[in-house]
Amino acid sequence: MTIKVVIAGHRGNMGKSAVQMVSNQEQFELVAVVDSKHAGKKMHEVQGAEPLDIPIYEDIDLCFGERSPDVLIDLTTPAYGKKHMESAFAHGVRPVVGTTGFTEEDIEALRHTAQEKGLGAIIAPNFAIGAILMMKFAQSAAKYMEDVEIIERHHDRKLDAPSGTAIKTAQLISEVREAKVQGHPEEKEDLPGARGADFEGMKIHSVRLPGLVAHQEVIFGSVGQTLTIRHDSINRESFMPGVKLAVETVMNLDTLVYGLENIID
Repeated sequence: MTIKVVIAGHRGNMGKSAVQMVSNQEQFELVAVVDSKHAGKKMHEVQGAEPLDIPIYEDIDLCFGERSPDVLIDLTTPAYGKKHMESAFAHGVRPVVGTTGFTEEDIEALRHTAQEKGLGAIIAPNFAIGAILMMKFAQSAAKYMEDVEIIERHHDRKLDAPSGTAIKTAQLISEVREAKVQGHPEEKEDLPGARGADFEGMKIHSVRLPGLVAHQEVIFGSVGQTLTIRHDSINRESFMPGVKLAVETVMNLDTLVYGLENIID
């Protein structure tokens, strides 16, 4: 069966990689892209876009109505991502979303809609398989080493901090770790924020610099030893196997799944 795909956010680095991935898969068919610019044109008519005979839409409802896709790959922003998911559900389209920044309330509301419609949906803070393994390994380690800090590093164009991956990692660790205050009980920040964000006593530090893509390390400390679990995405192609897996899997779901770790063994 051919899976018809629409991509929102095709001009970003992730979007460009997604366009190439979908176009190169025999079982996928790219039927349109959604963009705030260039509506009514074809991709090959836009400088910097892939030279494809694929229509560009600004109105996502019009796009869904005319192109009848099976799956939406959304790589935009939380504000647009939420609206696009709601529109997708209304048109019977299954969303695969790589945008971070959704609140727990957003996720629960979207999950309710997905279940009501009987449609699958996937929101993934990180599509890199290695990053998912890093989170799983960190959760396993936290059963034995409860003092932990997370350092995430991303490019300087990333809007949210901490990253969705860092928050998801902390949430997974919290499932096996009792909340506790780490460090000296009389610890004081001479510069506010020096110790990072706090998640149930775990500290999360965000670095934003040009030249970075997506990197995270989880550092555990215990008596006389430390353990560091680290993952690095060198380029956006590292995310494409996860996007491909999500598109294939979402066709067999009837609810919203948050986190790629829930669809891999």
